[in-house]
Amino acid sequence: MTFVVTEKCIKCKYTDCVSICPVDCFYEGPNFLAINPDECIDCALCEPECPVDAIVSEDELKEEQNKFLEINAKYAKVWPNITEVKAPPKDADHWANVDEKLHLLEE
Repeated sequence: MTFVVTEKCIKCKYTDCVSICPVDCFYEGPNFLAINPDECIDCALCEPECPVDAIVSEDELKEEQNKFLEINAKYAKVWPNITEVKAPPKDADHWANVDEKLHLLEE
């Protein structure tokens, strides 16, 4: 199993989760983080660190969130690895409670 970064992360991109990851399986895009499912050890340490609840266990994904397993796998292969906390975007709080942000995902 793996953990999956979901739509809630788009444009928020809080990085609280990355420093706690014992296997450094997070990857950073312009406005989203991705977890490499081949590297995630299902330790669950990252999930409670996310202030917007964007990280979900693969087996707890809702049907409409299943696409994020593929999205995480795709972008983890091309984006750079991130292991340290960075400041969130200046407008992250504004986006924290916005739904349906998939169309805003930047590659």
